[in-house]
Amino acid sequence: MTRCARFEVNHFLAWSLAALAGCAALWAAPPGTASKGGHNISAAEASPVPIILDTDPGVDDAMAILLALNSPAIDLKAITVVPGNVTAKQGLANALQIVSLADKCEIPVAGGAQRYLSPKFITGEFFHGQKNGIANIDLPPAKCKADPRFAADLIVEMIHKYPHQITLVPVGPETNIALAVMRDPSIVPLVKRVVAMAGSLTGGNTNAVAEMNVFYDPEAAQIVFNAGWPITMVDVLVGEESALTKEDIDELATTHGPQNDFAVQLLRFRYHGSDKSPHPGAVLFDPLAVAVAIDPNIIQTQDMHVDIETKGEFTRGETVANRTGTLENDVWNGDRYAAVGLEHVQPNVSVSMGVNAERFRHLMVSTLAGK
Repeated sequence: MTRCARFEVNHFLAWSLAALAGCAALWAAPPGTASKGGHNISAAEASPVPIILDTDPGVDDAMAILLALNSPAIDLKAITVVPGNVTAKQGLANALQIVSLADKCEIPVAGGAQRYLSPKFITGEFFHGQKNGIANIDLPPAKCKADPRFAADLIVEMIHKYPHQITLVPVGPETNIALAVMRDPSIVPLVKRVVAMAGSLTGGNTNAVAEMNVFYDPEAAQIVFNAGWPITMVDVLVGEESALTKEDIDELATTHGPQNDFAVQLLRFRYHGSDKSPHPGAVLFDPLAVAVAIDPNIIQTQDMHVDIETKGEFTRGETVANRTGTLENDVWNGDRYAAVGLEHVQPNVSVSMGVNAERFRHLMVSTLAGK
């Protein structure tokens, strides 16, 4: 990264940390409902949710794309691609093949950042299939063409075109979203909300504390988490707790179609039996974020102040959550600092604390059956 770019990032971090805004309170509607005009309606009856899906198409990202393409509860405005599970080039190729498989070439698919704001560039093909990141499955050549716009510019453009309507769903490193905010901070109050597959309060899946998407680009995550918009953090733990079972996969396999058959192959690649994994089943972190955009009540949340550790030797990428909402206030007292009380901190993130796994699994299987 150039010295100028580093200054721009650091300058914006300082700005964004000073501009924190509170997130929405916990959803009060009964499970399976959304609020509209003061009346509770089912998620299926609600107007389709306009989303931009920002993704690094590996295995669970491919499932997230399939869910977003096929759910009647989603109005997919665009897919933007970021490196992560695979390189940006491979991710864009994967996204175009998946959208082509669904015959949805009218949906813009745009490439974005080629590297991260973080100086360390990492990709995770090992976990998604070394050949192409989508379980080494050969899909038909893409019929759809990439949108010529840069992902961050497309995000900015869409948010201005649909003010107060767009839900951003980043399910990879948050580089493209951070770049969009850095290019045009005025988009922040125009975004309806952000649902990010990011972070962990209970231990990491890359090191002891960090979730992969945040670990790969913690500088970007710090910008996105502290931009000032309503943001929901879909934690690693709820993803693990909502794994699709062997019975779910077998049920989906009884119906057939190009997308459905692809989904079954992905799920079987991801599936781990109870004798091989502490989290048996096919863990699908990214589609859960899409499902939360459809139906917020799939997860239970708690509002907290969350920062991202960007410097720690052992804790880089950790989502550091203040569960109590307070900080000790220490004041210099001549020869030492002395505690004089507690200060309250403003929550900036709704953190997932539990999940209705059965509802999520049913949503996945029923949406993809026969596609």
